[in-house]
Amino acid sequence: MYASCDCLDDALNLFNKMPIRNTISWVTMIAGYVHKDEPREALKLFKMPQSISLESTGLIVVSVLKACFQTGEFGLGKQVHGWVLKVGLGKDLFLGSLFVGFYMKFRCLEGARFVFEQVCHRDTVLWTAMIAGYYREGKFVEVVDLFKDMGRKGVKKNNFTMSSVLRACGRIEDNGQLGRQVHAGAIKLGMEMDIYVKSSLVDMYGRCGLLHDARRVFEIVGDQRNDVCWNAMLTGYLQKGFYGEVIKLMYQMKAAGLKPQETMLKKARLACGG
Repeated sequence: MYASCDCLDDALNLFNKMPIRNTISWVTMIAGYVHKDEPREALKLFKMPQSISLESTGLIVVSVLKACFQTGEFGLGKQVHGWVLKVGLGKDLFLGSLFVGFYMKFRCLEGARFVFEQVCHRDTVLWTAMIAGYYREGKFVEVVDLFKDMGRKGVKKNNFTMSSVLRACGRIEDNGQLGRQVHAGAIKLGMEMDIYVKSSLVDMYGRCGLLHDARRVFEIVGDQRNDVCWNAMLTGYLQKGFYGEVIKLMYQMKAAGLKPQETMLKKARLACGG
């Protein structure tokens, strides 16, 4: 109760008076400090030898990895991973997902891939996390390879999977061939009308120079357009030198109550002569 009310001094006072501390008491204190943005205090508790047991592994690892990220303690996170492997939980899907997220946050693709390969039964969320992580690191060919492997394994895709893969396809120089194939897959799976997928389609076609296709999807989005969708269309026109269309879109975007990205505005000013 005290931890939930952010009264951690009172919670710690009671915690210290407990003659026997069970799993829930340790998890509650560690999670309470993480929730209150005091990750170093959480890690102090975690480092006490009594804090972790096999029973509490998953619950504590959630909070500890978050604290490690907040404090930049990559080494400690790796030690926790080592402990998980030592006790034979390296194949656990829940823990595997946590560690993939941890390694990706520290931009350690090698660590994330190691965890990914260890997990036996990978679900959609885990595959998508790997794909999104590779996309953020600019590994676009690897994104497509993972996506194809996901298909071969028969794992269900979701809208976030398709969105990341489409954006990766837009950054591979093949005149949009891969992107068209993924688009066809999205239609087959009934995901074409999802706002994230549609925005990614605009981005993919625009970056591939297929502005007619990008504009067609852009118009289909209609009133659902978000700033990501608008900026994707602007980027496509800018790359191909259609500066008149850029200016028109910016006015339309302003009328819709949205503002272009600052980097986009700078590019437009430079392209249009200041």
